[in-house]
Amino acid sequence: MKILVTGGNGQLGSELRFLSSIQNQYEWIFTDLKELDLSNLENLKSNISKILPSLIINCAAYTAVDKAESENELANILNFKAVDLISKWSSNNGKKLIHISTDYVFDGSFETPLKENAVTSPINFYGLTKLEGEKICLKNDLNSIIIRTSWVYSSFGNNFVKIMRNLMKERDSLSVVNDQVGSPTYAADLAEAILTIVNHKKWIPGLYHYSNEGEISWFDFANDIKYLSNFKTQINGISTKEYPTAAKRPKYSLLDKTKIKETYNIKVPYYKDSLKKCIKILQNEV
Repeated sequence: MKILVTGGNGQLGSELRFLSSIQNQYEWIFTDLKELDLSNLENLKSNISKILPSLIINCAAYTAVDKAESENELANILNFKAVDLISKWSSNNGKKLIHISTDYVFDGSFETPLKENAVTSPINFYGLTKLEGEKICLKNDLNSIIIRTSWVYSSFGNNFVKIMRNLMKERDSLSVVNDQVGSPTYAADLAEAILTIVNHKKWIPGLYHYSNEGEISWFDFANDIKYLSNFKTQINGISTKEYPTAAKRPKYSLLDKTKIKETYNIKVPYYKDSLKKCIKILQNEV
């Protein structure tokens, strides 16, 4: 089976690339902007046809949440229009598709973990484009799988964990938002979950949620990074109002993982156990 991974140099794509050496029973094709430009809609379908994958894992997306408020067109192309073409191609050619989405399709007004059928109502343009991508994917390809995830980090790429560690090396104190609640996702764990789905005896399409176990704020997350990294930086909790951003963030976006755990027998690690693994890798890289 030939597997095409878009966004191959991103956090999740890089983790899948790392695991691909173990899962060498498949032919893996990793692409990024140079190899497969998803914004080039005119050539996207023909370029995928040249690769002719049996399965597409679409990790590529416009993820600059604040910039999306001003770069509407590019965010819409990558998160909606490209997904429209990819899902039509997979359906028309009888191929499989796993598409990655986000907790930002929700408005943050809930108080209990969000199931897949929870009401969506994005409060920023990034979330809106990702929701439209979900809808068109499900409309075009009834056999597709969509995985919503949240607060993704990795030893690869740029993310909250690496930013916090770099800042903690330089500063005596930091202020971090303490009234936005969810759960981090170690991209390596999500990559493992995706491979479990790929290797499963039965393909069960639909919408799924995946993040690590645990319920924390960004403030809690920063403190965990601090202690596990042995930094002494003072972390101060502040409200969302005290840290204005171009795009609004949901105050509560904890995902309920029951469906993916029961359907594919996936074991979801506790967030702090996974964070320890990632920080150990980052410490060894120094």
